[in-house]
Amino acid sequence: MTSKTLTAPSAKPLLEWYDRHHRDLPWRISPPMAARGVKANPYRIWLSEVMLQQTTVQAVKPYFANFLARWPTVNDLAAAPSDDVMAAWAGLGYYARARNLKKCAEAVAAEHGGIFPDSEEGLKSLPGIGDYTAAAVAAIAFNRQAAVMDGNVERVISRLYAISTPLPTGKPLMKQKVVLLTPADRPGDFAQAMMDLGATICTPKRPACSLCPFNGSCEALRLHDPELFPVKAAKKDRPVRQGAAFVAVTEEGEILLRRRIESGLLGGMTEVPTTGWTARIDGATGTDAAPFPAEWQPCGTVIHVFTHFELRLQIYRVAIADPVEINDGWWEPVTNLEAQALPTIMKKAIAAAIPLAFKSVKE
Repeated sequence: MTSKTLTAPSAKPLLEWYDRHHRDLPWRISPPMAARGVKANPYRIWLSEVMLQQTTVQAVKPYFANFLARWPTVNDLAAAPSDDVMAAWAGLGYYARARNLKKCAEAVAAEHGGIFPDSEEGLKSLPGIGDYTAAAVAAIAFNRQAAVMDGNVERVISRLYAISTPLPTGKPLMKQKVVLLTPADRPGDFAQAMMDLGATICTPKRPACSLCPFNGSCEALRLHDPELFPVKAAKKDRPVRQGAAFVAVTEEGEILLRRRIESGLLGGMTEVPTTGWTARIDGATGTDAAPFPAEWQPCGTVIHVFTHFELRLQIYRVAIADPVEINDGWWEPVTNLEAQALPTIMKKAIAAAIPLAFKSVKE
């Protein structure tokens, strides 16, 4: 596209594209289903939206299916033991989402009779639901004219209007544009269409502009370089933190575990004993910090990247005859580890000391 006059952006071509090319997702009511009168299930929409934050569709699908199989309704989830919910979430990351998921389910069950509020404001009154989730559930589950903004939508909007203000400063302007574009009819389909467009056509690299329903309106395409958008502020260097983790195993095949405090990073999750590292400070890295005196053997270092920092844990292992009494821990059969609420970093630590403890550990 050169100096050709652009047409004003409109939801119409996007919705026509979505009717033909929508993704089939397990939580979604497709346009053909909607035409047959099938309504979206607010519980499924909410559950999927919480899971999809900072996580890919492919990673979410098996977790979503498992949650639905175990807890088919929000009342079922509200009644579930917190440890079971955290264990089912383990590996999906950003564990504050799981804690808030449980709190929100309990609030819907106890305060709203198991029925989700059908407005943005009502949804935002629930624990753990912010602007994005409230808008997404309101639009998709209740067909409210809510402007939904995720990373895919930001990319599409920034290119469509060639918004050069770097993120995150540019978000309010992008939100204004989404508000103007969101139609009064089919706002949920519009939101999902924008997400699909960003995921499949308006991709970060090498977008398929010739297939895009907005290609007659896209200012970035007119300027010949959509990949320049969205403009992002320069990244700060990610700090590296140090710590140690201690894997103790008995002759009977039991491993020492404990539960992290409810607040903070990985709050409420299960771990092997580890030192006091945080996103801001290093923890001890030697055996002086072990949970009990023993002949601890080094097993190398594992590295895990969190959103704001990189963690490098020195791993130590000890084999003992019988369990040692520990005030804040318990001894769990190694064969039962897959059922525990262990975050990925702890699975890596255990796998470094006991290579066959898990079938697979994602990097």
